[in-house]
Amino acid sequence: MSQRKPYPSDLSDARWALIEPTLTAWRKARLDRRPTGQPAKIDLRDVFNALLYINRTGIPWKFPHDFPNHGTVYAYYAAWRDEGILAQLNDDLTGLARVKEGRKPEPTASVIDTQSVKTSTNVPLNSQGTDAAKKIVGRKRGILTDTIGLILAVTVTAASLSENAVGIQLLDQAKKTYPTISKSWVDTGFKNAVIEHGAKLGIDVEVVNRNPGVRGFHVVKRRWVVERSLGWIMLHRRLARDYETLPASSEAMIHIASIDNLTKRITDETTPTWRGTY
Repeated sequence: MSQRKPYPSDLSDARWALIEPTLTAWRKARLDRRPTGQPAKIDLRDVFNALLYINRTGIPWKFPHDFPNHGTVYAYYAAWRDEGILAQLNDDLTGLARVKEGRKPEPTASVIDTQSVKTSTNVPLNSQGTDAAKKIVGRKRGILTDTIGLILAVTVTAASLSENAVGIQLLDQAKKTYPTISKSWVDTGFKNAVIEHGAKLGIDVEVVNRNPGVRGFHVVKRRWVVERSLGWIMLHRRLARDYETLPASSEAMIHIASIDNLTKRITDETTPTWRGTY
């Protein structure tokens, strides 16, 4: 790693040890395909620290000056996004985090929720939409978590897409990665289409209703877990609004936020609040 004053978002040695094998194997496979086989000069840890800094602070790609060149960082990010490396890291770390909690690596139950967010001015209009219920013009994030809130599946669509369509995508994605899933809880925005699709996949989808006798906010059984997970990723300012040109990049930014949280969970490190840092 380069010699510079560290940022609170930087990986510790323990956290880097969780990520390094996957990224090193990825680089070796790419070098093996090169005609020259020349080793790359960029430090992968510096690249990932740059991604964490962008993800945590919300700063534009070109602004950080003491990381590798922003074009280089983006090239690595785009490759990891398109080749599924970020998703793979999230899945592998999820298994480790579950084992640390005394659970089996493969989950059997899940919770689904969506979140509509506004987009920035650079986001193409054809990838946006209007969430009529929440009166938000932008994109819709769908996440599927296990029962302790670890993210198992992610999808980002136009905000106009129905909860059913998002839920079906999440169930398909989760069942492919985690065939052991047989139960899922959803809110009342998800209708029969999700329940019927879940049944085809061997997943019992149950709608959890709010308590009609309680006014205002209250904790809803099972659903609070996934709502807390959405709160966790929103601590990463890049996700306070959707700044990404491609929905795939929006999904990748959620994976990076999840990787950040998972590595801290596994190594028992706390998440900086940024208060009093400067």
